[in-house]
Amino acid sequence: MRVLVVEDERRLAETLQWGLEADGYAVDLAHDGVEGLELAQLHPYQVIVLDIMLPKLNGYRVCAALRERGVSTPILMLTAKNGEYDEAEALDTGADDFLSKPFSYVVLTARLRALTRRGAAGAAAALAFGDLVLDPAKRTCRRAGQPVALTAKEFAVLECLLRHKGQVVAKHEILEQVWDLAYRGDPNIVEVYVSALRRKLDAPFGRRTIATVRGVGYRLVADE
Repeated sequence: MRVLVVEDERRLAETLQWGLEADGYAVDLAHDGVEGLELAQLHPYQVIVLDIMLPKLNGYRVCAALRERGVSTPILMLTAKNGEYDEAEALDTGADDFLSKPFSYVVLTARLRALTRRGAAGAAAALAFGDLVLDPAKRTCRRAGQPVALTAKEFAVLECLLRHKGQVVAKHEILEQVWDLAYRGDPNIVEVYVSALRRKLDAPFGRRTIATVRGVGYRLVADE
């Protein structure tokens, strides 16, 4: 899952990035409203964490501009402590939820999970393909009723494929969804994680779920 954090307090932004990446999210950072607005329109984020007090363009204006331009990505806005007027205006300008500073990281991640469950277009909580079921909210994976342990990145790659079932998903699309803008490594890293998923999801169950479309990427196929 890819998240945009727009926060000018660099220590807080980097702390959030570190924590979210440890939980399996791909995180991009922006430190002012103009940069945040540009990134939010360029990339397919699942959720945006947006501070109100930002240089160049405040969070209200960023949020309002995104909604005016048809960007429906869920937005969690960070407000001042006990700022009820901030909270009201955040919702009025199009935010989906708000969180007052200082906040608990546990609460923030719970809010993010709730927002992604609802999703910008009401996406279902659980993703299924045959007997393979992935629950992003509970961070669980099951095949034929049996739990399958996945690493954070394996989970994210599989989620990307499941959200595009019936389609061929290019490597660069997986990189864009699962890794962040700072990634400058070998794009073939995707192959490593797809191979790991095949070892865990297909081989033990006698299945062939993830097919390679040569020169393009991957798609999910029904087991024959």
